[in-house]
Amino acid sequence: MVGYDPNLALSPEEAALAGSLAGAVTRAIISPLDVVKIRFQLQIERVSSRKPQGKYSSLLQASRCILTEEGLAAFWKGHIPAQLLSGCYGAVQFAIFEVLTEVVHNSTSYSSQMPGVHFLCGGLAACSATIACQPLDTLRTRFAAQGEPKVYRTLRHAVFTMYRQEGVFTFYRGLTPTLVAVFPYAGLQFFFYNVLKKLAQHDGKKSKGGLQSLLSGGIAGVISKTLTYPFDLFKKRLQVGGFEEARVHFGQVRTYHGIVDCVIRISREEGLRGFFKGLSPSLLKAALSTGLTFFWYEFFTSAISNLKGQL
Repeated sequence: MVGYDPNLALSPEEAALAGSLAGAVTRAIISPLDVVKIRFQLQIERVSSRKPQGKYSSLLQASRCILTEEGLAAFWKGHIPAQLLSGCYGAVQFAIFEVLTEVVHNSTSYSSQMPGVHFLCGGLAACSATIACQPLDTLRTRFAAQGEPKVYRTLRHAVFTMYRQEGVFTFYRGLTPTLVAVFPYAGLQFFFYNVLKKLAQHDGKKSKGGLQSLLSGGIAGVISKTLTYPFDLFKKRLQVGGFEEARVHFGQVRTYHGIVDCVIRISREEGLRGFFKGLSPSLLKAALSTGLTFFWYEFFTSAISNLKGQL
């Protein structure tokens, strides 16, 4: 069960453990899609399979190109910071979400399982997790964005190099569009997951098995990602600022002076379609990522509850 349930109450620590495990398992599975998505988002040239202008023109072509030029391991570039990010993010998000829904249940007349409550609590929990984990997200993006030869050899080398050359605030590049997008994105994920899970229940019986969690989460992920996608693209463009040397052989590069400049220049140079570069792999990733995250979260919370019952 996602959200506070008086009959199956989890402590914040237990919710954090389940969220961390769910995030880590999901990340290992969807990493290749994430790398392809980031490459599309950072490409200035038009993404088109009919009239290719940039390095990458389609999901299949990009996958083949990365595999040929950089090898299979390239699809897991930045996997260590990505795993740290997913584990940290999942732990903070679900722990705070469970705490917030419990507060709503105990101090208001609203049910902790109302879709509106899940939207509000899910958005606030995601913002908290984003602030806590943004440096790891920036590191993950830098690793996924670099080609060969590599600019950063290891996670430690990347941290020290970025800090020395760009300062501490470089780890929070893209935080503003991230926070603007993450509240509705996560809120809609929890909202639609709640709604779809309830629709999937028949005759008042609780759903059994993980298939409904997987499908409900997948659909919720696609809807929320489509509605908030441009902000994810702005974040990625801003996160690689100061990293132009590693991007030159991929095509044109740009340096943006804040989110407003980023929006204006993308609109002027790349048109409306520029705001949705990488949408196809993003939707595929969102469906898998959200579905798997909710699936594994419910799996691990159930396992923890069963273990507690045996002690």
